[in-house]
Amino acid sequence: MNIPLLSNPRGLWTLFVREMHRFMKVKMQTLVAPVLTATLYLLIFRYAIGNRTVPGVGVDVVAFLIPGLVMMTMLQNAFANTSSSIITGKVMHVHIYLLMAPLTALEVVLAFLAAALVRALLVGLVLLLALIPFAGLSMPPHPWLILYYGVCGSLILAALGFVGGMWADKFDDMALINNFVILPLTLLSGVFFSSSQLPSLWQTINGYNPFFYLIDGFRYGFLGAGDTDPMQGIVATGLAALASALLCWRLWAMGWNMKE
Repeated sequence: MNIPLLSNPRGLWTLFVREMHRFMKVKMQTLVAPVLTATLYLLIFRYAIGNRTVPGVGVDVVAFLIPGLVMMTMLQNAFANTSSSIITGKVMHVHIYLLMAPLTALEVVLAFLAAALVRALLVGLVLLLALIPFAGLSMPPHPWLILYYGVCGSLILAALGFVGGMWADKFDDMALINNFVILPLTLLSGVFFSSSQLPSLWQTINGYNPFFYLIDGFRYGFLGAGDTDPMQGIVATGLAALASALLCWRLWAMGWNMKE
């Protein structure tokens, strides 16, 4: 049976614009608040640690922190955008209208993931403009790595938020995922420290944290230094982003946990 994948481009665009308007209407929460939080993190660590270089990486601590803070904030915002939209629709019992809309599963997934990606990139850009004066970062040696890991990481977290929103039945379920999965994995992924500073056991454990490779690859693009070789993770990161999107498409096509 031949099932059309893209049969309503205008509907896809309309859903994308709706998702864009949804987070832009609360700019203080979606754009300003993340910038303020990340700036406070940077100031606290800057004045608590002082002028030091990060062991194992050999760069100034502020320059080291900025890419990690930017990527962490992008990942969290990408996850929040899709998860909050899906769970809000379910809790308010209006998600049925989205299920009934003349849109294919691929069109729904593309609209949600694209809007989450735009939000993540906007937050990352605003955050960079706010934080770069603290370190005076020069032209990054690998700008394409910044874009690649930023886009792939945001898409992966947007897809996880999409699936999480479908799985959750109430806001408490989403808070459970965010507080016990997303937040710990991002904070322990090397945002504030180099993996080489950890004991060998924790270095091994951190090696299984996928967020570690996303943040380290993103940081390498800015500094040309990191804990791993980002070239080794390029294929895996791209495949993870593709697999995450395909998972969203498959689950939405099934109506998993959305028709009960």
